[in-house]
Amino acid sequence: MIEQEQIMERLLTACPSYRKRYERYIEQHYEAGEKRLIYVDIGDFVEYAIERYRSGKTGEFEDLFETIEQLLTSGDAEVQEFATVGILETFQNKSPDRNVEYGEWERWLHPESERRWNRLIEDWNGKTAST
Repeated sequence: MIEQEQIMERLLTACPSYRKRYERYIEQHYEAGEKRLIYVDIGDFVEYAIERYRSGKTGEFEDLFETIEQLLTSGDAEVQEFATVGILETFQNKSPDRNVEYGEWERWLHPESERRWNRLIEDWNGKTAST
């Protein structure tokens, strides 16, 4: 079972080009030993992924979205919630601000991530109860 402490390392393994930026991000936003706020931190990761998409550098996306699927299917309840609300919903919310239609990400979604992705859209449109 994947636990919350493993999320960022798994994302960094899937998207190694982000590692240096992440290290700088942590250095700029945290004191040594300070507890990290993963829901805040994921915003920078998603922005990075959007930048990569906009520049046509999508070579890591298969691994990235496979990792998201693993978080959703093999993670504990906190990890699954984070993968849904923290990652997928952040992609949906940040993409339009960066002139990317959130539907552009759907080609990389796997079955469980696609189900949750669509559920988030339905929730935002007032068509369902929460996930």
